[in-house]
This record gives sequence, C-alpha cells and structure tokens, in this order.
Amino acid sequence: MFQPLKATKIAIAVLAFFAGASMLCTQRTLLAQDSPDASRRNDRLTDRFTIKIAVLGPGDEVFFWWGHLALIIEDSVTGAQTFYDWGVFSFESEDFFKNFAFGRLIYLCAASSAKRNFDRYIQTNRDIVVYTLDLSPETKEEIRRFAENNIRPENRNYYYHHFKDNCSTRIRDILDMAVDGQFKAAFGDASGRYTLRQHVRRHTWFSPFFDWFLNVLMGQDIDVPLTVWQEMFLPAEVGSRIADFTYVDKDGATRKLVSSVETLNKAVNRPSVLDKPRRQWIREFVLGVFIAFSLVFFDMLQKTKPRLGRCLWGLSQSVLGLFFGVVGLILFFMTFFTNHDYTYHNANIIYMNPLWFIAAVSGVIYALAKSEKKRFITLHILRAFWTYVFLGVLLTMVIKLFPGFYQQNQVTQALVSPFAFVLSFAGGWIKRTAKREPLDCK
Repeated sequence: MFQPLKATKIAIAVLAFFAGASMLCTQRTLLAQDSPDASRRNDRLTDRFTIKIAVLGPGDEVFFWWGHLALIIEDSVTGAQTFYDWGVFSFESEDFFKNFAFGRLIYLCAASSAKRNFDRYIQTNRDIVVYTLDLSPETKEEIRRFAENNIRPENRNYYYHHFKDNCSTRIRDILDMAVDGQFKAAFGDASGRYTLRQHVRRHTWFSPFFDWFLNVLMGQDIDVPLTVWQEMFLPAEVGSRIADFTYVDKDGATRKLVSSVETLNKAVNRPSVLDKPRRQWIREFVLGVFIAFSLVFFDMLQKTKPRLGRCLWGLSQSVLGLFFGVVGLILFFMTFFTNHDYTYHNANIIYMNPLWFIAAVSGVIYALAKSEKKRFITLHILRAFWTYVFLGVLLTMVIKLFPGFYQQNQVTQALVSPFAFVLSFAGGWIKRTAKREPLDCK
C-alpha cells in the first residue's frame, strides 16, 4: 500500500499502523457534469485512453504488508503508460519525523512510468494483478484530467490516514465517481466481513512480535463492524469487489466495470494473507505461562543458590519491566498526545503504561542489593506492582460485561496475566533467609 522514497525499517514498523491524521478524501468533485459545449466536444472524443487498476501484493518490509493500489492510464497515441500513485511520502520532507510522531503524516500523489514500477515489484517478489476498466471515452478523459490535476504541486499533498484516506480509498472513490456513485450505492451499506483489527491481523499473523505489538497499540474504535465500502481501505478488497461489479452507463446499458484481468506476477514463497483471521491469543498465553514457570524456577533457585537465584529473579523482572515499559510509554504517548485516532479508547493503558519502569528499576535493585532489608523492601514494591498489573488485566476483562466496552485485546491479556499473577505472590520465603552474602552474579 505504501510507496516510500526510502525506508528505515524500525521507524516504519510503527508507521504502518500509526501514521496519519484523519482527513476525508476530497475527490467528490471528480466527475462534475460538463457544460453543453463540453458535452458536444466529448461526442467527438476517440477512445484514446485505457484505464487500469493495479493491485499490488504485500512486500517484505512491514510497511508493505498490506499491499498497494495504483491507477494506470495508457495513451494509445503517445504509447505512454503512466502509474498514478497516492501512496508516496519522503523522509526528506520538512518536519517529517515530527509530523510522523504526532500523527500528521503528509502523503502525496505522483506519476511515473508503469513499466518501471512493475519491474520493481517483480524484482521484489510481489503479486501484480491488473484490472482493465470498461468505461466510456468521456469518462476516461475525465479520469485522466483528474489524475493530472492531482499531481500538480498545489494539489498533490494530503493528510494520510491508514484506514480512512490512503492510496486505496482514493482510487476507490475515483471508481465511484466514474460510475456516477453506483459503486458506493452497492457497497456503502453492505455488511463487511471483519472489523479493522481482524483485517489488520490477517496480514500480520506470520510475525508474532509485530502482530502482538500493533494489536496492543490499537484501541477499541477499530473493533466495530465495517461496511464493504470501508473494508476497501485494503487494495485487495478493491480488486475483489470490482472484478464482478456491473453498472448502468449513461445510455442505460448494463456493463461490467472490468473487461479483463491480467496477472503480471505471482509472488513465490511469501506468507499468504489469511482469508479468515486466526485466534492468536493462544500463542501469547503459552508464552505467558512459559515466562511464569521460568520466574517460579528462578524464585525457587534462591533457596538453594541464593546469589544466582537473586540475579536471575531480579533481573528477569527488570527485563520485563523495561520491555513492557517501553511499549507502555509508546502507547501512553500515542493515546494522549497524538492524532493517531485508532489508538484512542484503549483499555490496555490501564495496566500497560510507563509504570512498568518500576519493575525495571526495582528488579535491578533486588538483584544487586547486598542488604537483605533492602531486598525485603524491594520485594514488596515488586509484589505491589505485579498485583496492580494483574488486577488491571482482570478489570479490562470485567468491563466488557458492560455496554461501551468491547475492545478485542485478548492477546495482551493472555500474555501478561500468567506471570503477573505468579509474581504477585512469589518470593515469600525471603524472611527465612539469614545469610548476608556478597553479590556475585558471575
């Protein structure tokens, strides 16, 4: 879906789901009715242009996992094949990283050679399916004029939104205008298959970390039912809907929108996009239980090998606190200080927030403290923190019994709850430890 000029994988991992400020597409004026004089000129138009839609499959990088959509216009007179792309942005643009962080990412429309773009997609092992549209010469000319107007410097920029205004929705709206609103009339109120979260996870299932991480950051606003029209924020959804779509032209004749479909490239050995999202929480629960048992082992090790046990038990909690503290800090920032609206109303913030740094610091103190009194105090701080986390998880489960709370955050709950529960009670034997041994973590 995205076409960056160059990429930094770490930054774009978050960009894939957190870029953009909401701005509805401004393409409603695409096909304004011509004046009588214009209509007479259109009668004399030859069928010079061919309009195509290119659906481009997922790529290797995170920001390519959702595919891409482009408008292709072929000119039979000049032989030009132009690739119109509403998914372009540049790291070199003014204040890019500041705008990215606060959810004000500016994308633009650009035109380039279709052949050059197709060659690049083939080289990077991505699917390419091209749909040729059956439209009147007048409509093709209007689309060409609109696309050319969109690449002008004063018109090309727009505020990108991952779900509401992107490379796919912009072309979806062009198709709707091309058939006088019949496309939206057919799908605008039709019930979609999945929620936004489920559609996202159909594309992230094969990467456990990013699947979990993106899921943590997305709030409950993306867990509402969609229409088919809204589902077409995904390029592949546009392709599947136009394939068999029919419309009534200006002469009253019923026509298929797509006259032919051509597959230019088929990706090899690439993880497929799931037709139906999987229940991923089981995987996270198994990992959470494994962490819990490891912590129990480290705790018990303190009885037989106090110094080694203290190091492993304290530092393991510190690592957990650091990792989830960073995640919680990102979530806290995106929820309260940015325009990333799909991170709003996120119940995970109740227990996934910067307070996890308490465990990061306390775990180190426990591991390094030579004084048993200091370890005893730190132990109770850790216990209190883990009790808070576990109760926070329980609260996010219980509130779903009430109207207005419906976030599908089971993967986060399943991962955190097992070890938070264990750590709420672990370490009680410390009172019976009489030795005061110097630390030796080696």
